[in-house]
Amino acid sequence: MTQPGRRREGALQRREKRLAYALLMPTFLLVLAVVLLPLVANFWISVKPVTLADLRPPTLILKEQVRGDFAAAGDNARLEYRYRNSSITYPLEAVVFNDTLPSGVVVTSLDPACDLEKAGAGIRCDLATLVAKGRGKIQIGITATKAFGGDKSSFKASRPTVRFSSYNVMTSFDFTLTNFERIFSAAEFWDVLKVSIYYTVFGTAGALLFGLFAAQIMQKTFPGRPVIRGLMLFPYVAPVIAVAFSWVVLFDPFSGAVNAMLMQMNIAEGPINFFGQRMVTIHIFGYGISLPMALTMVILFEIWRYFPLSFLFILARMQSIPSDIYEAAEIDGASPIQQFWFLSLPFIAGILAVLFLLRFIWTFNKFDDIFLLTGGNAGTRTLTVNVYEQAFAISNLGAGAAVAVVIFVLLLIFSVIFIRFSPKDAG
Repeated sequence: MTQPGRRREGALQRREKRLAYALLMPTFLLVLAVVLLPLVANFWISVKPVTLADLRPPTLILKEQVRGDFAAAGDNARLEYRYRNSSITYPLEAVVFNDTLPSGVVVTSLDPACDLEKAGAGIRCDLATLVAKGRGKIQIGITATKAFGGDKSSFKASRPTVRFSSYNVMTSFDFTLTNFERIFSAAEFWDVLKVSIYYTVFGTAGALLFGLFAAQIMQKTFPGRPVIRGLMLFPYVAPVIAVAFSWVVLFDPFSGAVNAMLMQMNIAEGPINFFGQRMVTIHIFGYGISLPMALTMVILFEIWRYFPLSFLFILARMQSIPSDIYEAAEIDGASPIQQFWFLSLPFIAGILAVLFLLRFIWTFNKFDDIFLLTGGNAGTRTLTVNVYEQAFAISNLGAGAAVAVVIFVLLLIFSVIFIRFSPKDAG
């Protein structure tokens, strides 16, 4: 039989749980909004033929102006309305605008599209349908009476009110797969995908290997180790615009220090355009090997800039490994390579897997490094650069969003498979 005290304790725990969920709910909703809303918006745009011009919904642009002298009784002038459709694609329908005239102004002639309202104090103009990029003007004759005590600026006291209906591609429920058909049918898409995978795999693996190598060295105690550890973080914490500019200057084919040294040492016969040359042939043992020059330089920059992150995580994990197992291994005669392979590696396998996943995702989504170094030229155009070019260079936001969706799906599939089969730490 359940005791009353335990029943009260269980009810109290349930109330506390509900209260905790209620208090955390705003945070959950905020996180979901920050994460999901941009994702949903990107999927929404990817299935619509949206261009930069469609970001602003179609509207009627109307300008009012008084032509002629109009300051004293008896003055005659012309009230002119110039209008145009802001959209270059979609028409405006049922276009109507109303305007109120200042006191003491009498209409002497009306445009066929306009009528008087409110005992002559108001004007109503019906423009019916205005085609895309359509424009025109309406002229109305006016006369000032003795009751008019103003000037042309009196007409600015009331602004015309506009009503119309139009098609908005952003809010409509018309969907299309044209954007995906366009990007997949383009011959360059698969080349860009290959470049993205090549850049991501080698950039990620290189950053991890250099980080692991640096962690192995920095784990040992030697004079000046704290200073060197701090200096090794410079590539990661320095502003990307500064370090990218430094690399471009160093490897400049005409005034760069690297080219000058190579030519002085007779290694290069002439200047090498490191960030502008697509391919380079290297002769090793009589065999010519072709390498992507600009892409290799971008990968080296990626490795140099981001290996400190791997170094920090790997070093922190290695310092948590018990030192007595290494002492026992040395007594048993294990070599340094055997100690690393059979002792260190099982302990850091989990952190290496996490770092590889994070760096793979971040590198695959990397845009600023490539854009600052090469602008996506010389064979360095990745999917993220393609997103920028589709959305802003040729103003096709729908195609750019479609490429972004492809990136998201590829990374999601990779992440699920990698998490499923990734190794775990031994300790």
